[in-house]
Amino acid sequence: MTEAVSQGGPGPGEGRRIAVTGTVQGVGFRPFVYRVAREIGIAGRVRNDAAGVTIEAFGSPAALDAFVARLRADRPAAAVVASLTVAPIPAEVVAGFEIVASAPSPERRTSIPPDLATCGACLAEIRDPADRRHRYPFTNCTSCGPRFTIALGAPYDRPATTMASFRMCPACEAEYGDPADRRFHAQPNACPVCGPRVELRERSGVRVTCDDPIAALGAALAAGSVAAVKGIGGYHLACDATSSAAVRTLRARKRRDEKPLAVMVADLAAARAVADLSAAEEALLSGPERPIVL
Repeated sequence: MTEAVSQGGPGPGEGRRIAVTGTVQGVGFRPFVYRVAREIGIAGRVRNDAAGVTIEAFGSPAALDAFVARLRADRPAAAVVASLTVAPIPAEVVAGFEIVASAPSPERRTSIPPDLATCGACLAEIRDPADRRHRYPFTNCTSCGPRFTIALGAPYDRPATTMASFRMCPACEAEYGDPADRRFHAQPNACPVCGPRVELRERSGVRVTCDDPIAALGAALAAGSVAAVKGIGGYHLACDATSSAAVRTLRARKRRDEKPLAVMVADLAAARAVADLSAAEEALLSGPERPIVL
């Protein structure tokens, strides 16, 4: 029997193929697998495929057992593992562990997660005047940002998203390729130099000249205007929820006389100020998706 061999590594030991299904794309699962493999001393590769994530791991039986145990016990916060199956494969001599190109397939059976709220680390960058992402609204990492609404296909990789046309600048490329960086293989990674930008337009479509479109829009909303905000998943209409006149205008334009409207708040403390919340509702509002809660 002839085994596939790639020169440059230690003895092959054993090989195992680990197939993981569930919400395991767009949640930092491959970078997580990469770090665990490097920590334990496993060689091999990990890739996205139409069903989820496939890992081909090579090492000693003890190291492989430890690797599989870690994958069963630990995972990124937003990941949901539906199944994890292990099968023996022929051993290979490979140099290290790597994330490789996704396996194409006409089938699409994987789950891509909903968009995830901006995490604390990214918020800190947005608020830091010295950071290169200061006030950049599209800041994200493997723990947060757009997912499902930018996906054009599966597996979930940048070429199969609406970010495909935005080529990462050298600084973003360096983050994307650095295993120690939290943006390691973050598919929507971007910054003000290379990513999408925000602009403000009048109802007629004429662009409004201003230094800070978001601040200008905030001032317009506070003055009673209604705005159409183009987000990563479409448009939503916004107004000042404390202004009866603005809400009436919005309802008239939406032809939505009685159906409730979603109220946006900055944080859980602000939500408590306008609603009576149960523990379950607070848990939902604080979740990584920051969903609308009825």
